[in-house]
Amino acid sequence: MKKLLSISLFFIGAILFAQDNKTNYVSDNYTKKEVHIKMRDGAELFTSIYTPKDVSKKYPIIMQRTPYNSGPYGENQFKKNISPSETMMKEGYIVVYQDVRGRFMSDGLYDNMRGFIPNKKGKKDTDEASDTYDTIDWLVKNVAHNNGNVGTWGISYPGFYATYSLLSNHPALKAVSPQACIADFFFDDFHHNGAYLLSYWKVTPLFGPQKTKRTTEPWYKFTNTGTNDDYQFFLDAGPLSNLDKYYGKEDEFWQQLKDHSSYDDFWQKRGILQHLKNIKPAVMTVGGWFDAEDLYGPLNTYSTIEKSSKNYNTIVMGPWSHGDWARNSAKQVIGNINFGDSISGFYQKNIEANFFRHFLKNNGKGENKLPEAYVFDTGRKEWQTFAVWPPQNTAKQDFFLQDNRLSKMAKKDFAFEEFISNPKKPVPYSEDIKQQGLTPRKYMTDDQRFAARRPDVLVFETEVLNDDSTLAGEILAKLQVSTTGTDADWIVKVIDVFPNDEPETKEVAPYLKMSNYHMMVRSEVMRGRFRNSFSKPEPFVVNEKTAVNIKLQDVFHTFKKGHKIQIQVQSTWFPFIDLNPQTFVDNIFYAKPEDFQKQTHRIYNDSKIEFTVLK
Repeated sequence: MKKLLSISLFFIGAILFAQDNKTNYVSDNYTKKEVHIKMRDGAELFTSIYTPKDVSKKYPIIMQRTPYNSGPYGENQFKKNISPSETMMKEGYIVVYQDVRGRFMSDGLYDNMRGFIPNKKGKKDTDEASDTYDTIDWLVKNVAHNNGNVGTWGISYPGFYATYSLLSNHPALKAVSPQACIADFFFDDFHHNGAYLLSYWKVTPLFGPQKTKRTTEPWYKFTNTGTNDDYQFFLDAGPLSNLDKYYGKEDEFWQQLKDHSSYDDFWQKRGILQHLKNIKPAVMTVGGWFDAEDLYGPLNTYSTIEKSSKNYNTIVMGPWSHGDWARNSAKQVIGNINFGDSISGFYQKNIEANFFRHFLKNNGKGENKLPEAYVFDTGRKEWQTFAVWPPQNTAKQDFFLQDNRLSKMAKKDFAFEEFISNPKKPVPYSEDIKQQGLTPRKYMTDDQRFAARRPDVLVFETEVLNDDSTLAGEILAKLQVSTTGTDADWIVKVIDVFPNDEPETKEVAPYLKMSNYHMMVRSEVMRGRFRNSFSKPEPFVVNEKTAVNIKLQDVFHTFKKGHKIQIQVQSTWFPFIDLNPQTFVDNIFYAKPEDFQKQTHRIYNDSKIEFTVLK
């Protein structure tokens, strides 16, 4: 369980550094102070403050608020690294870490994805925006040698708190970088388009039980399933209600997931995108094209601010999985694919450090050399810059799903492909057999040949490409389907099929070859009951042709000459997402064993995939 805890903490973006005070740059160059800052309602939030020992000049404040502890605790205990990167640590900032309300050494009750209160009526109306405001206000007034400028950053859940800081409206807040930021738990992490991500079930305790006192140690426990085969464990477990024996009613979050299976008021008020209006601080949103945890959040945070505000607003999307940009790996490898050398180091030195330096140290004056969009082409494996994202010089291109081919021409008839979907033998999301504490990082680029060879996965493919084709922006699957059941999930995967003569690499797994490798570029699921509304689920009419639209998140990928573009369509993806019984029930978390039925699904040939293609 210690291993699971370690993995889980990094999943939400808390980078825990080892203590080595004998060779610790931080302890040699910074002093550390721990304080409890009082909020407007009297609650006190634990805060660690690292200040440069060189007091000959003033420094900006850079802050991370986290639900995953700001340790190590104790004024003589130092993190091995502080601030977003080694570059910024050595440039000199006053670096602040804070346990958010209700977590670890901070007072109050924890509210998972606490909703924003736009019109606060008194001191008791508190949220993460007011807590951020009160914290910043105390810091600029009480921490010596600060220059009056504050920035915030964070990865994953701390990225959500970074976004939230934008709503504080404190005048000292000048630069914010939400990274892999959660925007809405109904579309990030625990759900994708209404489907529950069963792969996150094991980390549910991170968000569930309330602590009863200030503590430096976890008060929650993770479940030991007793097996390394997650596919078989969840298949044997059966309906989701059978998992109740692992998490009791004291796990508040598990109960919330079960009782709020649609996008009701509970989830809606916890979403943050609708509040991102008239933003004033500079914003640099960062994400990874292969982030299995939080891809929706960064893309939609950037686009929402771009539409609603006139501030400085940029986006950086690299060939990373969750939080890779904060690491110092010499090579950027995801699964079997190597995207190049020193990619994270380049970002840290040339993008991130420049952003904060410009707005926090130079007061936003002088030339800012950063573009609007710094994005990595995951096919050509190179950075490109654009004045806006998605780029302006793009066009929509449709491919129809016909006779196992991707065709640019629509047919007039209404033929179809069909397959039998059996919830007792679901399609795996990976051919690996393992225990995973959370969504596996590598599956986002995994070879998909194992799935293409199953009878319950439909495959549609182009001819070998005569020229490069670059997708730059949104992908929309517009399916026309029918089912013999009354509910179904629809999964669409976009795949880059490599040529037969693709050179072998050191990174490829021993049981694979790069020849004809099927690299997943993008994938998404739509729980069919939510095809018309995420808040009002509805059944399918048996055997009735029905439209199901699936928005796949943006990509920036070049399918090279000699490659092929492939689309796979399926209805199970296990145990990445939970099993749809394929019989409509009010709440799948309470489905009975008899509800899970084998059904036949059809994809009609007027179904199409709408790509955004760079001209």
